[in-house]
Amino acid sequence: MNSSAAPAISAPLARAEAPSGQKILTGIFGGSFNPIHRGHIALAQAVLRQCGLNEVWLMVSPQNPLKRDSSDLLDDRLRFEMAQRALQGIEGVRACDYEFHLPRPSYTWHTLQCLTRDFPDRRFLLIIGGDNWAHFQRWRQWQNILWHHDVIVYPRGPYPGTISVPLLDVSSTEIRRRVSAAESIRGLVPESIRGEVEQYYRQR
Repeated sequence: MNSSAAPAISAPLARAEAPSGQKILTGIFGGSFNPIHRGHIALAQAVLRQCGLNEVWLMVSPQNPLKRDSSDLLDDRLRFEMAQRALQGIEGVRACDYEFHLPRPSYTWHTLQCLTRDFPDRRFLLIIGGDNWAHFQRWRQWQNILWHHDVIVYPRGPYPGTISVPLLDVSSTEIRRRVSAAESIRGLVPESIRGEVEQYYRQR
């Protein structure tokens, strides 16, 4: 990756450490985060603890290849900046805009290849929901993903996972609906971004 287009991480990379001679275990939790909410953060923290990772990067995606209609997506930069603010003070969990600098649409296999090249001191693991795992064979180069990377699957809806984590009953879709209907979203998103969420999504 060109240094002029370096990805933004919401804390210095030097904060993550691994035992001498071992790579830094870094979970990649991708999504539109439209907007980020407390459920995303709680899940990232649970995976960090349960799986013994050094860090989890919330990879804010500019476009999901399996969701061609992105008309309800807030501006990429605004979603990333809100994720950064929401994660301030959350140890081990970072917001990342790496995919903003890759060709679109952004496919997971290509992202993982580029990450491995650009951060050779890290070992990247993929974090996905059970619903995505159920359809994983639809993903581009899914065999290569499984061959080169561990996949951590968390339960989602009726779909089981490979780990058991508490899931908060909150979704970005419900938050957008509430804002549109002028209903309260207190407690669903961090207070540090609640005003921005109400402002940005009310305007849509």
